[in-house]
Amino acid sequence: MNKETRSSGDALDAATLAHLQGWQGRSERLGDTVTAAPVAALSATLDRDDPAPAEGTALPPLWHWLYFLPHARHSEIGPDGHPKRGGFLPPVPLPRRMWAGGRLRWEPANPLQVGQRVERSSTIRSVSHKSGRTGELLFVLVEHSIANEAGLALTEEHDIVYRSAARPGDPAPPPRKPPLDGQAAWSRTLVPDDVLLFRYSALTFNGHRIHYDRKYVTEAEGYPGLVVHGPLIATLLLDLLRRERPGAFVASFEFRAVRPTFDLHPFSVHGRPSADGTRVDLWAQDHEGWLTMQASAVLG
Repeated sequence: MNKETRSSGDALDAATLAHLQGWQGRSERLGDTVTAAPVAALSATLDRDDPAPAEGTALPPLWHWLYFLPHARHSEIGPDGHPKRGGFLPPVPLPRRMWAGGRLRWEPANPLQVGQRVERSSTIRSVSHKSGRTGELLFVLVEHSIANEAGLALTEEHDIVYRSAARPGDPAPPPRKPPLDGQAAWSRTLVPDDVLLFRYSALTFNGHRIHYDRKYVTEAEGYPGLVVHGPLIATLLLDLLRRERPGAFVASFEFRAVRPTFDLHPFSVHGRPSADGTRVDLWAQDHEGWLTMQASAVLG
């Protein structure tokens, strides 16, 4: 398929792109309370034997994703299970979207804790466009700042990518092995069954059908199976670190999704601390050993 044919259905013309870039600088503020029930539920979902959370329990890194959830009415849901385009995020007309990665930094003297009233301030920092071998790509960078009564607790940059629909003959990006393949100090194999994906979708109020609707994900989006949530894999990477270094403080974390993970086979998460113990390289691999997510954590 040539580029002209590919672009005819999913092209972003100059006027559309200019309209979408008008979202740059938009911001919103949301409030929430760090309640105990989601913490207990995610602990069970990750097969952890944690004590019951109580007021003052520190929120593990990335578990803030259990809060500030979108509550769109059912009539406002689009065909992919997400809220319809527009509102705070730009109304990108490309049909496929994913959480591509992020960078986070925690304030060591001000942890998020169960029982706290919290506020998230979000700003769209950039909307950028690229035309690739498989069609149009639009990248949206959102910055979040989360504060409690004591002030700033967490800063996060969130990368979202929107893509053209999959079409027959699209070239697949070549898979690659992890840079530290075979050098992991820690490893864990996981089975991404329907129950795990359902529970994480429910906990994050994520209606995206690629995670639970096999007919939709294979026929409408062209994937071979249910897609494992990128944030779930990132959470499992830091969960591996917590299992191996339970007392460590994660000062910062960055991750990048490299290749989709599907529910058709087990996958694995791995880690290797630096010689001085201040940094941990983390990565996920599929059943064939291909890199699916690359990450690193700095310990404080």
